[in-house]
Amino acid sequence: MKNIGIGILFSILWSSASVATKFGVISVPPLLLANIRFFIAGSILLAFSYLFTRDPSYRLPSRTEFRQLALFGFLNTTLYLGLYVFAMKFTAAGIGSLSTSTNPLIIVLLSSWWLKRRPKSEEWMGIIMGMAGVGLATYPLLGDSHTTPAGIMLLAVSMVAVSAASVYYATIQWTLPNLLINGWQVMIGGLLLLPATLLFSDFSVAQWDMRFWGSVLWLSLAVSIVGLICWFYLLRLDTVRASLWLFLCPLFGFFFAWWLMDEPVTIYTVLGTLLVIGGLYAGQRTRLAGKKS
Repeated sequence: MKNIGIGILFSILWSSASVATKFGVISVPPLLLANIRFFIAGSILLAFSYLFTRDPSYRLPSRTEFRQLALFGFLNTTLYLGLYVFAMKFTAAGIGSLSTSTNPLIIVLLSSWWLKRRPKSEEWMGIIMGMAGVGLATYPLLGDSHTTPAGIMLLAVSMVAVSAASVYYATIQWTLPNLLINGWQVMIGGLLLLPATLLFSDFSVAQWDMRFWGSVLWLSLAVSIVGLICWFYLLRLDTVRASLWLFLCPLFGFFFAWWLMDEPVTIYTVLGTLLVIGGLYAGQRTRLAGKKS
Protein backbone atom coordinates (compact mmCIF):
# COMPACT_ATOMS: atom_id res chain seq x y z
CA MET A 1 0.00 0.00 0.00
CA LYS A 2 2.89 2.37 0.75
CA ASN A 3 4.32 1.99 -2.76
CA ILE A 4 0.89 2.50 -4.34
CA GLY A 5 0.40 5.65 -2.27
CA ILE A 6 3.78 7.02 -3.37
CA GLY A 7 3.00 6.19 -7.00
CA ILE A 8 -0.34 8.00 -6.88
CA LEU A 9 1.28 10.98 -5.12
CA PHE A 10 3.93 11.16 -7.86
CA SER A 11 1.26 11.09 -10.59
CA ILE A 12 -0.74 13.86 -8.90
CA LEU A 13 2.28 16.11 -8.33
CA TRP A 14 3.78 15.55 -11.78
CA SER A 15 0.49 16.21 -13.57
CA SER A 16 -0.17 19.36 -11.51
CA ALA A 17 2.87 21.12 -12.99
CA SER A 18 1.01 22.22 -16.12
CA VAL A 19 -1.77 24.00 -14.23
CA ALA A 20 0.68 25.54 -11.74
CA THR A 21 2.75 26.84 -14.66
CA LYS A 22 -0.34 28.27 -16.38
CA PHE A 23 -1.16 30.24 -13.23
CA GLY A 24 2.43 31.42 -12.88
CA VAL A 25 2.82 32.78 -16.42
CA ILE A 26 -0.25 34.97 -15.88
CA SER A 27 1.75 36.94 -13.31
CA VAL A 28 5.31 36.91 -14.67
CA PRO A 29 7.11 36.19 -17.99
CA PRO A 30 7.59 32.43 -18.54
CA LEU A 31 11.40 32.35 -18.45
CA LEU A 32 11.45 34.42 -15.26
CA LEU A 33 9.09 31.94 -13.61
CA ALA A 34 11.31 29.07 -14.76
CA ASN A 35 14.55 30.63 -13.50
CA ILE A 36 13.19 31.45 -10.05
CA ARG A 37 11.80 27.91 -9.78
CA PHE A 38 15.16 26.38 -10.73
CA PHE A 39 17.16 28.48 -8.27
CA ILE A 40 14.78 27.76 -5.37
CA ALA A 41 14.71 24.00 -6.02
CA GLY A 42 18.46 23.77 -6.70
CA SER A 43 19.40 25.77 -3.60
CA ILE A 44 17.22 23.66 -1.33
CA LEU A 45 18.46 20.35 -2.76
CA LEU A 46 22.14 21.33 -2.59
CA ALA A 47 21.82 22.86 0.88
CA PHE A 48 20.13 19.73 2.20
CA SER A 49 22.68 17.45 0.51
CA TYR A 50 25.76 19.22 1.88
CA LEU A 51 24.53 20.52 5.24
CA PHE A 52 22.25 17.79 6.56
CA THR A 53 23.76 14.54 5.29
CA ARG A 54 26.84 12.81 6.68
CA ASP A 55 27.18 10.29 3.87
CA PRO A 56 30.64 10.71 2.24
CA SER A 57 29.10 10.12 -1.20
CA TYR A 58 27.60 13.63 -0.91
CA ARG A 59 30.72 15.34 -2.21
CA LEU A 60 31.59 17.99 -4.76
CA PRO A 61 31.50 16.69 -8.35
CA SER A 62 34.76 16.16 -10.19
CA ARG A 63 35.62 18.16 -13.30
CA THR A 64 34.34 15.36 -15.53
CA GLU A 65 31.16 15.07 -13.48
CA PHE A 66 30.60 18.83 -13.74
CA ARG A 67 30.77 18.54 -17.54
CA GLN A 68 28.30 15.66 -17.46
CA LEU A 69 25.99 17.55 -15.11
CA ALA A 70 26.20 20.64 -17.32
CA LEU A 71 25.10 18.73 -20.43
CA PHE A 72 22.38 16.90 -18.51
CA GLY A 73 21.20 20.17 -16.94
CA PHE A 74 21.19 21.93 -20.31
CA LEU A 75 18.98 19.24 -21.85
CA ASN A 76 16.79 18.45 -18.84
CA THR A 77 16.37 21.92 -17.32
CA THR A 78 17.45 24.72 -19.67
CA LEU A 79 15.93 23.32 -22.86
CA TYR A 80 13.14 21.05 -21.62
CA LEU A 81 11.70 23.03 -18.73
CA GLY A 82 12.58 26.41 -20.23
CA LEU A 83 10.70 25.60 -23.44
CA TYR A 84 7.91 23.81 -21.56
CA VAL A 85 7.19 26.80 -19.33
CA PHE A 86 7.28 29.12 -22.35
CA ALA A 87 4.93 26.79 -24.27
CA MET A 88 2.41 26.87 -21.43
CA LYS A 89 1.79 30.53 -22.30
CA PHE A 90 0.23 29.32 -25.57
CA THR A 91 -1.01 25.82 -24.73
CA ALA A 92 -3.83 24.33 -22.67
CA ALA A 93 -2.72 22.89 -19.34
CA GLY A 94 -4.31 19.52 -20.12
CA ILE A 95 -2.35 19.22 -23.36
CA GLY A 96 0.85 20.09 -21.50
CA SER A 97 0.22 17.26 -19.06
CA LEU A 98 -0.70 14.84 -21.84
CA SER A 99 2.45 15.65 -23.80
CA THR A 100 4.72 14.66 -20.92
CA SER A 101 3.33 11.14 -21.10
CA THR A 102 4.81 10.71 -24.57
CA ASN A 103 8.36 10.82 -23.19
CA PRO A 104 8.79 7.02 -22.99
CA LEU A 105 7.73 6.75 -26.63
CA ILE A 106 10.16 9.43 -27.83
CA ILE A 107 12.91 7.80 -25.75
CA VAL A 108 12.40 4.62 -27.78
CA LEU A 109 13.13 6.55 -30.99
CA LEU A 110 16.15 8.37 -29.59
CA SER A 111 17.54 5.16 -28.09
CA SER A 112 17.41 3.52 -31.51
CA TRP A 113 19.65 6.26 -32.91
CA TRP A 114 21.86 7.06 -29.90
CA LEU A 115 22.25 3.61 -28.36
CA LYS A 116 21.90 1.66 -31.63
CA ARG A 117 18.86 -0.15 -30.28
CA ARG A 118 16.31 -1.19 -32.89
CA PRO A 119 12.69 -0.52 -31.78
CA LYS A 120 10.34 -3.51 -31.71
CA SER A 121 7.09 -3.54 -33.68
CA GLU A 122 4.97 -2.99 -30.55
CA GLU A 123 7.11 0.02 -29.65
CA TRP A 124 6.46 1.52 -33.09
CA MET A 125 2.76 0.89 -32.51
CA GLY A 126 3.00 2.65 -29.15
CA ILE A 127 4.69 5.67 -30.74
CA ILE A 128 2.04 5.95 -33.46
CA MET A 129 -0.82 5.60 -30.97
CA GLY A 130 0.74 8.11 -28.56
CA MET A 131 1.30 10.79 -31.18
CA ALA A 132 -2.15 10.22 -32.67
CA GLY A 133 -3.66 10.60 -29.19
CA VAL A 134 -1.95 13.94 -28.57
CA GLY A 135 -3.07 15.15 -32.00
CA LEU A 136 -6.66 14.07 -31.40
CA ALA A 137 -6.86 15.72 -27.98
CA THR A 138 -5.26 18.90 -29.34
CA TYR A 139 -7.42 19.28 -32.46
CA PRO A 140 -10.53 20.95 -30.94
CA LEU A 141 -8.39 23.31 -28.83
CA LEU A 142 -6.65 24.85 -31.85
CA GLY A 143 -9.79 26.76 -32.75
CA ASP A 144 -9.82 28.89 -29.59
CA SER A 145 -7.42 30.66 -27.27
CA HIS A 146 -6.50 27.54 -25.28
CA THR A 147 -3.82 26.25 -27.67
CA THR A 148 -1.83 27.57 -30.65
CA PRO A 149 0.34 25.78 -33.24
CA ALA A 150 3.40 27.65 -31.88
CA GLY A 151 2.68 26.29 -28.41
CA ILE A 152 2.43 22.75 -29.75
CA MET A 153 5.75 23.13 -31.58
CA LEU A 154 7.48 24.40 -28.43
CA LEU A 155 6.03 21.46 -26.48
CA ALA A 156 7.25 19.00 -29.11
CA VAL A 157 10.80 20.37 -29.00
CA SER A 158 10.76 20.31 -25.18
CA MET A 159 9.64 16.66 -25.19
CA VAL A 160 12.52 15.74 -27.51
CA ALA A 161 14.92 17.61 -25.21
CA VAL A 162 13.81 15.79 -22.04
CA SER A 163 13.84 12.44 -23.84
CA ALA A 164 17.39 13.15 -25.03
CA ALA A 165 18.28 14.02 -21.44
CA SER A 166 16.90 10.67 -20.27
CA VAL A 167 18.85 8.74 -22.88
CA TYR A 168 22.03 10.66 -22.05
CA TYR A 169 21.47 10.03 -18.32
CA ALA A 170 21.28 6.29 -19.03
CA THR A 171 24.66 6.33 -20.79
CA ILE A 172 26.53 7.74 -17.77
CA GLN A 173 27.65 5.62 -14.81
CA TRP A 174 26.81 8.14 -12.11
CA THR A 175 28.50 7.79 -8.72
CA LEU A 176 26.82 10.83 -7.16
CA PRO A 177 23.56 10.37 -5.18
CA ASN A 178 20.31 11.14 -7.02
CA LEU A 179 19.50 14.16 -4.84
CA LEU A 180 22.90 15.68 -5.59
CA ILE A 181 22.58 15.01 -9.32
CA ASN A 182 19.18 16.65 -9.38
CA GLY A 183 20.31 19.61 -7.30
CA TRP A 184 23.33 20.35 -9.49
CA GLN A 185 21.58 19.82 -12.82
CA VAL A 186 18.71 22.12 -11.81
CA MET A 187 21.09 24.82 -10.56
CA ILE A 188 23.40 24.61 -13.60
CA GLY A 189 20.40 24.49 -15.95
CA GLY A 190 19.05 27.63 -14.30
CA LEU A 191 22.38 29.42 -14.72
CA LEU A 192 22.50 28.47 -18.41
CA LEU A 193 18.94 29.78 -18.88
CA LEU A 194 19.64 33.07 -17.10
CA PRO A 195 21.06 34.98 -20.14
CA ALA A 196 17.91 34.19 -22.17
CA THR A 197 15.73 35.24 -19.22
CA LEU A 198 17.52 38.58 -18.87
CA LEU A 199 17.45 39.18 -22.62
CA PHE A 200 13.86 38.21 -23.47
CA SER A 201 11.83 38.78 -20.28
CA ASP A 202 9.97 42.07 -19.72
CA PHE A 203 10.46 42.57 -15.99
CA SER A 204 8.16 45.63 -15.98
CA VAL A 205 5.05 43.45 -16.46
CA ALA A 206 5.90 41.05 -13.60
CA GLN A 207 3.33 40.93 -10.81
CA TRP A 208 4.81 39.57 -7.58
CA ASP A 209 1.42 38.53 -6.26
CA MET A 210 0.15 35.51 -4.33
CA ARG A 211 -0.67 33.73 -7.59
CA PHE A 212 2.99 33.93 -8.62
CA TRP A 213 4.37 32.84 -5.25
CA GLY A 214 1.88 30.00 -4.97
CA SER A 215 2.82 28.80 -8.44
CA VAL A 216 6.60 29.04 -8.07
CA LEU A 217 6.65 27.47 -4.60
CA TRP A 218 4.43 24.60 -5.73
CA LEU A 219 6.61 23.98 -8.79
CA SER A 220 9.82 24.20 -6.74
CA LEU A 221 8.85 22.32 -3.59
CA ALA A 222 6.01 19.97 -4.56
CA VAL A 223 6.99 19.11 -8.14
CA SER A 224 10.78 19.53 -8.42
CA ILE A 225 11.59 18.20 -4.94
CA VAL A 226 8.80 16.00 -3.51
CA GLY A 227 7.70 14.71 -6.93
CA LEU A 228 11.25 13.77 -7.92
CA ILE A 229 11.93 12.13 -4.55
CA CYS A 230 8.86 9.95 -5.16
CA TRP A 231 10.08 9.20 -8.70
CA PHE A 232 13.57 8.22 -7.59
CA TYR A 233 12.04 5.98 -4.90
CA LEU A 234 9.85 4.23 -7.49
CA LEU A 235 12.82 3.86 -9.88
CA ARG A 236 14.85 2.13 -7.17
CA LEU A 237 12.06 -0.42 -6.71
CA ASP A 238 11.50 -1.19 -10.39
CA THR A 239 12.25 1.00 -13.42
CA VAL A 240 9.61 -0.53 -15.68
CA ARG A 241 6.81 -0.53 -13.12
CA ALA A 242 7.72 3.01 -12.11
CA SER A 243 7.01 4.21 -15.64
CA LEU A 244 3.48 2.80 -15.39
CA TRP A 245 2.57 5.65 -13.05
CA LEU A 246 2.93 7.97 -16.04
CA PHE A 247 -0.32 6.40 -17.28
CA LEU A 248 -2.21 8.34 -14.61
CA CYS A 249 -0.66 11.72 -15.42
CA PRO A 250 -2.96 12.58 -18.36
CA LEU A 251 -6.03 11.70 -16.29
CA PHE A 252 -5.01 13.87 -13.35
CA GLY A 253 -3.75 16.58 -15.71
CA PHE A 254 -7.05 16.99 -17.55
CA PHE A 255 -8.95 16.83 -14.25
CA PHE A 256 -6.88 19.67 -12.76
CA ALA A 257 -7.18 21.70 -15.99
CA TRP A 258 -10.98 21.28 -15.95
CA TRP A 259 -11.36 21.87 -12.20
CA LEU A 260 -8.98 24.79 -11.71
CA MET A 261 -8.85 26.47 -15.13
CA ASP A 262 -12.22 25.58 -16.64
CA GLU A 263 -10.62 23.97 -19.69
CA PRO A 264 -13.06 21.89 -21.77
CA VAL A 265 -13.13 18.11 -21.60
CA THR A 266 -14.59 16.71 -24.82
CA ILE A 267 -14.89 13.35 -26.53
CA TYR A 268 -11.63 14.27 -28.32
CA THR A 269 -9.97 14.68 -24.92
CA VAL A 270 -11.17 11.29 -23.72
CA LEU A 271 -10.31 9.41 -26.91
CA GLY A 272 -6.93 11.13 -27.23
CA THR A 273 -6.02 10.28 -23.64
CA LEU A 274 -7.06 6.64 -24.13
CA LEU A 275 -4.87 6.46 -27.24
CA VAL A 276 -1.85 7.81 -25.35
CA ILE A 277 -2.40 5.40 -22.44
CA GLY A 278 -2.85 2.53 -24.90
CA GLY A 279 0.31 3.57 -26.71
CA LEU A 280 2.30 3.67 -23.48
CA TYR A 281 1.08 0.20 -22.57
CA ALA A 282 1.79 -1.19 -26.06
CA GLY A 283 5.28 0.32 -26.05
CA GLN A 284 6.21 -1.28 -22.73
CA ARG A 285 4.27 -4.54 -22.99
CA THR A 286 7.34 -6.62 -23.82
CA ARG A 287 9.35 -5.30 -20.87
CA LEU A 288 6.40 -5.83 -18.55
CA ALA A 289 6.02 -9.41 -19.74
CA GLY A 290 9.73 -9.93 -19.17
CA LYS A 291 9.39 -8.71 -15.58
CA LYS A 292 6.53 -11.08 -14.86
CA SER A 293 8.26 -14.16 -16.30
